[in-house]
Amino acid sequence: MNSCKSCKSTTLIVDSVTGNLECSSCGVVQDFNNYEQQTFNADGPTGTNVRLGSTGSRYDYSYRETKIYLAQNIVSDILSRLDLEQRVDEVNNMIKIITEEEYGSGNWFNVLVGACVYVVMRKANKWLPLTSICDSVGCDIYELGRMVSRVVEHLDLRLPDFDIVGLFDRVFNEWVRAKGSIGRDQIGRMLKQGIFLLQCMVKWYVTTGRRPVPVVVAVIGFVCELNEVEISMDDLASQLNVAVATCKSRYKELLKRLVDVARGNLPWGDDVNVKNIMKNAPIVIQYMEVKSMCNVGKEAKSLEKVGVDLGCLVNDCLNQEDESTFVEAFGQNESRDSVDWENEDLERLNVSAECLSTIYSKYLEEYSNMKTSMKRVDNTMRESSEKFDFFVDATDYWSGDSELSKKLFLDKILEKDVGLNAMPPSFVNGCLRTKKRKEKIKAAKIRIEKIRRPLMAERGCNEGDDHLVKVKSRKRKRKKIDMDWEDFVIETLLLHEIKEEEIEKGYYNTLLDLHVFNL
Repeated sequence: MNSCKSCKSTTLIVDSVTGNLECSSCGVVQDFNNYEQQTFNADGPTGTNVRLGSTGSRYDYSYRETKIYLAQNIVSDILSRLDLEQRVDEVNNMIKIITEEEYGSGNWFNVLVGACVYVVMRKANKWLPLTSICDSVGCDIYELGRMVSRVVEHLDLRLPDFDIVGLFDRVFNEWVRAKGSIGRDQIGRMLKQGIFLLQCMVKWYVTTGRRPVPVVVAVIGFVCELNEVEISMDDLASQLNVAVATCKSRYKELLKRLVDVARGNLPWGDDVNVKNIMKNAPIVIQYMEVKSMCNVGKEAKSLEKVGVDLGCLVNDCLNQEDESTFVEAFGQNESRDSVDWENEDLERLNVSAECLSTIYSKYLEEYSNMKTSMKRVDNTMRESSEKFDFFVDATDYWSGDSELSKKLFLDKILEKDVGLNAMPPSFVNGCLRTKKRKEKIKAAKIRIEKIRRPLMAERGCNEGDDHLVKVKSRKRKRKKIDMDWEDFVIETLLLHEIKEEEIEKGYYNTLLDLHVFNL
């Protein structure tokens, strides 16, 4: 006779649901002793089938509840990898709205969770790059970006603009400030210099259409090198999950912009290049800082618009002379403000020479004061440029008083003058590529014309035409022509009578599909 393993009582009963033995005295479930081996024969399985999903007596999980449970585990796991456990409720609520409380399973659900995490952080104005989420989710950045667009469109959200200055501040605090060997004053100076250069890059359109993290890495690397702080750009890029080559490209673009500033404004600017720009960087940055604090553009603009307000002139004249002069000239019902003053009206007023001389002296004094202020600004900038040769301490060049050292809105950044007004790199590269295509089109037309009408091509051959065959006596010496696939494609399109304006755009595959292969 079996007895209870706990109280040794023999009053054991069989549970009707699980089939296990339970003690009626203490309620302890006895050891499992009702196992039945499942066997198979020619007709199929024999024995007792065990139902899946059972978790205990008198309760079973349904398929939907199991799916939700597993999905919530995925959400918690991804957020724990990103150290964002406090955002679980916000992400769960967003997923409930999107999936209509059905959740899901598969790799697409992981991507959806990552997209919701990114949207939640962007709504809270917190920095979280897509590359960091990709590592936690297990997808590429393009797949995650498409899912973010779908989430934003489905929920009809308007995400705030990306705060690149906030991104720089957070990365700088996490990777540079954490070094204990750097002083507090040096940390503050480097932070202001980084924000200043970062907003200058925004003004120079270096960040337009670019990923922001490589730009931030490039600025941090430049500022650390300028202040002799050792930091590896490769390690920083790998920690932030961005390509090292892209960060180095942005670093080179920053150096080129500083070289352009030096060549356009410094007396020895022609000798500055990318190789020695770090030696001249303190001087260039000081010039940019002084230039940004001077409103030379506004004062020059106001100086160009200096003129004489005839209304104020007449009012001043009439204040010195009799009011009857105005009544005789324009009548009793007219007022001074209602008259549209012109030069001929001064003759009707009969203003005395003494009055005109006084008013002229007044405006001449104002004009001279404005010119004096302009000269003062020029002298300040000239004196600051003269001080460049006397630097001893590398920290004296930076004051940090410019507004560009603080976070500004885009319109304020574009108003500042730092000594260089650059065009977007993509626009400049597009213009250069278009110019190159025009030259290739011109060379292709000459080659085609040479084959169609060789005699005319030979007669019209000039010394500057490198693509034509020059005739000397009776022997022809063919000059070797370097051609690539683009030259052959352009020749093919020209032979199919496609307009040059269409070829200059560079959409070769589309033009070939429309006019060459679609025949």
